[in-house]
Amino acid sequence: MTDQPSSVVTPNLAGLRALSHPTRLRILSHLRIEGPATATTLATQFGLNSGATSYHLRQLAEHGFVVEDAGRGNARDRWWKAAHQETHSRAADARTQEERDVADAFLQAATVMYAQNLQAAMEERPLLPAQWRAASTVSDWVHTIPAAKAADLTARIKELIASCEDEPGAADAVPFAVQIQAFPVPGHVPPERGE
Repeated sequence: MTDQPSSVVTPNLAGLRALSHPTRLRILSHLRIEGPATATTLATQFGLNSGATSYHLRQLAEHGFVVEDAGRGNARDRWWKAAHQETHSRAADARTQEERDVADAFLQAATVMYAQNLQAAMEERPLLPAQWRAASTVSDWVHTIPAAKAADLTARIKELIASCEDEPGAADAVPFAVQIQAFPVPGHVPPERGE
C-alpha cells in the first residue's frame, strides 16, 4: 500500500450519484486499498472489459474521486489512483426527495459492497493465522435506546476508529477493514411522512 491519500471528500449530489454505481464504488475502494492501477488491471480484477473499466474511471475522474498517476505509465498505459482516502456522504443532511433518493442509492451500493467484503472475509477466515482470526469479529448487539443516544453511540464508535493510526511499517501490518452497521431493528420505527 503506497501512494495512498489521507484526505476526505464529501461529494456533491452529482458526485454521490456517480459513486452510487456499484462497479465504480468497488473500483474506488480497490484503488484506495491496493494503490494505483490501470484500467486493464482493474478489468481483470473485476471481470470486466477494459473499455467498461475505462468508462467508469473517467466517470470517477470527472467527479474528482480518482486522478491519473503521473509518476507511472506511458502513452499506452494510464495509471489511476484514488484522490481521497475516505468518502463521507451527507445522507443525514438530505432535505429534498432527490437528495434522499441519491443518498439512499449510494448507501444501497455501499451496503452491497460491504456484504460482499464480509462474505469474502468469512470464506478466507479458515486460512488466516490464529492472531488474525482472533483480531476479527462478526458480532452484533441490540439495545433499546432513543435516537439521540444511538447517534451519540455511533459518533463515539466512529471517533474511536478514526483515532487509529496506520502503521504501514509494522512487520505484520495489512489493510484491516472495520465495517459499522448501526440501524434501528427493521419494523420498529414508523415511517416518516413525505413533504
